[in-house]
Amino acid sequence: MTRDKRTIKFTRPIASNKEGLQLSTPEIVAAYIAKRLKTDIIADLGCGIGGQVIFFARECKKVYAVERNSEKLEYAKKNCELYGVKNVEFIPGDALELSTIEKVSDANIIFSDPARPLSEKERTLSNLEPPITEILKLYSDITPELAFHAPPQMPPSRIALDCECEYLSLNGQLNRLTLYFGALKQCERSAVVLPVEVKLRSSDAAGIKTGELEQYIYEPEPSVIKAELLNELAHEVSEKGDEIFFYKGDAKRTLLTSSKLIGSPFFKDSYRVVGKTEMDVSVIKEILKSEKAGKVVLRFDIEPERYWDVRKKLEEGLSGTKTLHVFGFGKEVVVGEKVR
Repeated sequence: MTRDKRTIKFTRPIASNKEGLQLSTPEIVAAYIAKRLKTDIIADLGCGIGGQVIFFARECKKVYAVERNSEKLEYAKKNCELYGVKNVEFIPGDALELSTIEKVSDANIIFSDPARPLSEKERTLSNLEPPITEILKLYSDITPELAFHAPPQMPPSRIALDCECEYLSLNGQLNRLTLYFGALKQCERSAVVLPVEVKLRSSDAAGIKTGELEQYIYEPEPSVIKAELLNELAHEVSEKGDEIFFYKGDAKRTLLTSSKLIGSPFFKDSYRVVGKTEMDVSVIKEILKSEKAGKVVLRFDIEPERYWDVRKKLEEGLSGTKTLHVFGFGKEVVVGEKVR
């Protein structure tokens, strides 16, 4: 079993270096992508250590695994052997070279997860290697059906391509952005939530209404936020006979609200509102004590070095057993108890 800091990535002890593991696609995500791209022959350009190749091989008749880094390609071979997949042709070489293009010319779908800088101020398509635009130019004559992973931090407005932008969240964390071209495109924007595997698509849904704070608040899944699908989420809720409103939002968090408890797989977390006040420690503490809180989670912008100081001040003197969440937007504070 192999994990990163957030989740179990692989159920088997894969062969990889540190960078390969960091950039690899978790099994559950790779399985979803493979099912969506199921075809006869698929080419994975820049396959890395082979995490996605393994699941392509389970869904497709044949997989071309292209990788110019010989160490990564050897890892990919070992990992495919570990998972018992044999319908893979490994191709050492650069995806932009004519010889590589000729070797995969019978592929029905071209897939690529381009390498990207591990850190940069603003994620862009221009810093990917190989560039998506170059792959489109070189491989579109083979097939119009192409798919790419791209930096999930990028909003749809910065992707000036005719494709579906599918944002995927795993266990409440934004995990992938996949761009689908040609007949693979199902809509303009979409949000997928794993492990429940549900999908929300862009439509002409009316704008979500803004409302006053009600008895319950909700954090939408980050894939829904990133895909800009709050309108579609509100419409889906209304079709089930419920009504939800936009309450507050900033660059890091968005809260929706309703008068009664609503269930949706597109909510990351739901809370019962137990208090609302201004950003005043003494008043917040009174709310916490009255609700028999023992621990506090801060959910507002605060310098990392101050987080624990503020949290200790709020928790000082508390003797209850509940964990309450303190949301802050400017001077306003909302205290909520997570609904299990």
